[in-house]
Amino acid sequence: QVQLVESGGGLVQPGGSLRLSCAASGSISRIYSMDWYRQAPGKQRELVAGIRIGSGDSTNYSDSVKGRFTITRDTAKNTVYLQMNSLKPEDTAVYYCRMLLSLPPYGPHWGQGTQVTVSS
Repeated sequence: QVQLVESGGGLVQPGGSLRLSCAASGSISRIYSMDWYRQAPGKQRELVAGIRIGSGDSTNYSDSVKGRFTITRDTAKNTVYLQMNSLKPEDTAVYYCRMLLSLPPYGPHWGQGTQVTVSS
């Protein structure tokens, strides 16, 4: 079994910052990628940021968060982080972590989500 546990969500004022964490545990062979998605009420789940694991990790961001959010990882802890700066009300959503493995069980494996609310 593979488990993903997100943490770090909460209520923050516009312009503020939060750091989300996603810790992976269980039958993890080799991680192919770890991504952050978000889903706002009444909207589809969307990719926010992703990191492809390899010699020289590659990252990608949605246009709406580029320059404000940064995805990083801690290899030893099988943990990925999402540093969110200059938060806007439109960033309000449930944030989910997703992981794909290079070997079975491939996934996708999802976390339970963490709520981020940006409001004054």
